[in-house]
Amino acid sequence: MCPKDSFPLPRIDQIVDSTSGQGMLSFLDAFSGYHQIPMSPDDEEKTAFITPHGLYCYKVMPFGLKNAGATYQRLMTKIFKPLIGHSVECGKFLGFMVSQRGIEVSPDQVKAVMETPPPRNKKELQRLTGKLVALGRFIARFTDELRPFFLAIRKAGARMDGQLPKRFGKIKHCLMQPPILSSPIPKEKLYMYLAVSEWAISAVLFRCPSPKEQKPIYYVSRALADVETRYSKMELTALALRSAAQKLRPISSPPVIVLTINPFATFCTSQI
Repeated sequence: MCPKDSFPLPRIDQIVDSTSGQGMLSFLDAFSGYHQIPMSPDDEEKTAFITPHGLYCYKVMPFGLKNAGATYQRLMTKIFKPLIGHSVECGKFLGFMVSQRGIEVSPDQVKAVMETPPPRNKKELQRLTGKLVALGRFIARFTDELRPFFLAIRKAGARMDGQLPKRFGKIKHCLMQPPILSSPIPKEKLYMYLAVSEWAISAVLFRCPSPKEQKPIYYVSRALADVETRYSKMELTALALRSAAQKLRPISSPPVIVLTINPFATFCTSQI
């Protein structure tokens, strides 16, 4: 038995967030990266594969091994530790455009959605929904907006009817001028709006550089589990705050002021 190597792989959303607000960025892509790591001579025979000319084995680490990802990530972390997070004014990174202004949606992703014709069957609807999910962090109350899509996919013979054309048009309109996600400034107060509905909870973390200016940092949204749909409005608000706090933990260290239309502070005090 080969023991599992639990060395953590980086989370894409945290990597993208860490680039926001940086003036200079460096993008590197390793050439045949796994093959830069030699196999232990004692383990080479374990990588044997069959060819018409006999058995061959790898002398370098191939793709597909159980711990290949963790081994490669450990090496990259060790090699680039002095450079990661330090020192292209703007570049495409993991499907996003990152620059000193912040994080922007990739024009290619927006174009792919804008040019998508109305789905004619369930498979095309699933493909469109996948494209929209990739843009969720740029759309407020994203789960609410996509609920008709998810409901239609569950039905047999899903088609673009009912609320779908209207919702799709609304999302397209949002993507015509998508927000630029800012990055928090050290020691600057952050603000969070909470919103709840019958089937989803949502939040947006933002900063206020001036009294009349709000810059979003992150949109959070998720569907409610079946048991959660029976919560009261106050309980859902508390759930939204808890869910947002868990999701935004890496970037919400400054004081965060929570804003909601519900008398949430009174509710929390009464529960103590």
